[in-house]
Amino acid sequence: MNFSLILLLATGSICASAGTFALKLGATGNHDLTDFFNIKIVLGLALYGFGSAAWIYCLSRAPLNVVYAFTALTFVLVQFSAVAFLGERIPVVGLSGMALIVCGIGLVAAGASA
Repeated sequence: MNFSLILLLATGSICASAGTFALKLGATGNHDLTDFFNIKIVLGLALYGFGSAAWIYCLSRAPLNVVYAFTALTFVLVQFSAVAFLGERIPVVGLSGMALIVCGIGLVAAGASA
């Protein structure tokens, strides 16, 4: 797999995780259905849309098992966003799990390049 495709997969993961973060911010504190129609929700959906377009493009260029492995990167990015911007804490077990995810993605990408 070439570097530009890996970069696009990473960009898709970043957009998906940023979209999740924006949706969280847009949903927090809202109670009525109409409260959920706000700029943060719209931004989150737009980021998801761009990330989905990146995934679809990558699906046309690489095997499904490789592209799908990169969806796990969103879990790691969302965790770090929660810590950095929301003050949440990640237990050691959670950090270990994220390290395993990153190693797994690296192994899948390396195997696809071989």
